[in-house]
Parts: sequence; structure tokens; C-alpha cells
Amino acid sequence: MPRLRLLVLGVAASAVLAGTPVAATGAPLAPVPLPLSEEAWPQSAAAPGDQLTVTVAKSGVAGSDGTYRLTCRPVGGTHQRARAACDRLAELAGGSRDPFAPVSRNAACTMQYGGDATARVHGTWRGRSVDASFNKKNGCEISRWRALEPVLPGNGA
Repeated sequence: MPRLRLLVLGVAASAVLAGTPVAATGAPLAPVPLPLSEEAWPQSAAAPGDQLTVTVAKSGVAGSDGTYRLTCRPVGGTHQRARAACDRLAELAGGSRDPFAPVSRNAACTMQYGGDATARVHGTWRGRSVDASFNKKNGCEISRWRALEPVLPGNGA
């Protein structure tokens, strides 16, 4: 009996080191398929979808200035390009960078000026509070704005 216990523990330890889950019997467990799309995950009252308010001024894009509500998971609100904006936010969620983070104080930014456009995004994204301001006053800020298009209006608004 002790030999069988050692064998089971050895198989379990090997599986853990290899990242393979095992049952109490020592047999590997079959992987459980997970849903790939975010729509497949059930929404609950404890985990509401994204809810953002986007305020844009002096964008230079016809019909884009104003305040809009954007909801994702499910898509809705008054944002003119809600589906595309939610798709972009879903894409950004898979990255390691926070799209709402300010430009680092240590960033070396070009002295390129992109205009007087300003935007503020506040609300909830991926379960956390967001309150971010955007502008186009230098190359870093322009890149940051463009990374969030079409949540923020762009050339193809």
C-alpha cells in the first residue's frame, strides 16, 4: 500500500510541475473548455459591463463633440460608434498596458502639436473606476488619443 501511495503522489507531483491537473486517483483530468469570447461569459449583478461617459471638445471632427454614454457587455448608450468603441476596448483589455493611464512623467515626447482637442473618459471599465483626460498637445498625447480611437473621435470618426 505505501508503494501505491508514493506512486500516486509521484504522478500528482509530476503533473503539478508540468501544469497538468490530476484527480485524487492520480489520473490526469481532462481539460475543461473555456469560452473564448467575452459574450460567452455570463453577466451578473456583481459584474456589470463597462459603463463610460465620454466628453469630447474641439475635436475638429464634425458631429463628434459632446458628451456620450458608452456601455459594453452589452453594447449600448449614445456613443455614435458604440460597437466599434466596445470592440476596441475589448481588444485593449487583452493587452498589458492600461489605455487610460496618463503619459509617464519620464516619457520623451515630440513637440508635435495636434490641436486643441480634449476629452475626458470616466466611469467603470473591467470592474475598476476610470477617470482619464486626453488631449493632443504633444506626440505622446496624440499617440495615447489614437490608441483609444474610436472611443475617442479620429480621422475616420
